Parts: sequence; structure tokens; C-alpha cells
Amino acid sequence: MKKVLLEMEDQKNSYEQKAKESLQKVLEEKMNAEQQLQSTQRSLALAEQKCEEWRSQYEALKEDWRTLGTQHRELESQLHVLQSKLQGADSRDLQMNQALRFLENEHQELQAKIECLQGDRDLCSLDTQDLQEAMWAMAPSADGDDCCSTGSVPGQ
Repeated sequence: MKKVLLEMEDQKNSYEQKAKESLQKVLEEKMNAEQQLQSTQRSLALAEQKCEEWRSQYEALKEDWRTLGTQHRELESQLHVLQSKLQGADSRDLQMNQALRFLENEHQELQAKIECLQGDRDLCSLDTQDLQEAMWAMAPSADGDDCCSTGSVPGQ
């Protein structure tokens, strides 16, 4: 019976040892699980923080996009106004160039008429001078001498 008691004692010790080892293993697994949980919680917190940062950036970009859209529409409107003004200016420029060409042509015509009239005046002046000389040559001088004989012209 002693032998049986010893065997039972050995079995008890063996079971206790196995129970201790199993308990130790469970405790280690629990600690590992807790560490993994903490690591996962930290990762989750970082992921949530990143998510919040991205959400904030997204909202800022969305607002910037709205602002840029508004600015784009305003600039397009200004562009249309400026294009309209440019078309008006081009039209006025065309009219002014036509008027300038007309005035230049008229100036050239008037210049040609002036030159023609100056030529006519010069001819008339020469003819008048020739007539005056011819008249003075025929007219008797005041002292009775012939103006042609002295070669002088009265009034000179």
C-alpha cells in the first residue's frame, strides 16, 4: 500500500507540475495577448490620429477647391469682360486705322494740290514779273528819258 501511496504521490506531483506548467503557459499567453492588445490599441490610436489628420486635410482641400472654383469663375467672368473690351478696342482700332488712311490719302491729295498751286503761283509770279518789266520798259520815265536806255527800272 505504501507503494500505491507513493505512486499516487508521484502522480499528484506530476499533475501539480503539469498544472503549474500549464498555468505558467496560460499566464505567458495572457501576457503576450495583453502586450499584443496594447500594441494593437497603440496602432489603432495612431491609425485614428492619422485618419483624423487626413480627414482634416481632406476638409481643408475641399474648402480650397471651393475657393479655387469661385476664383476660377470670377476670373472667367473677368476674362469675358476683358475679351469684350478687347473686341471693342480692336473695332475702334480698325476704325481709327481706316480714318488715318483716309486722312493720309487726303493729306497727300492736298499736298499735291498745294504743290500744283505753288507751281502755278510761281509761273504766275514769273509772268507778272515779265509783264511788269515789259510795262516799265515801254513806259517813259518821269524825266523824259527812256527807262530802257538807262537800263533802270522804276521802283528799284
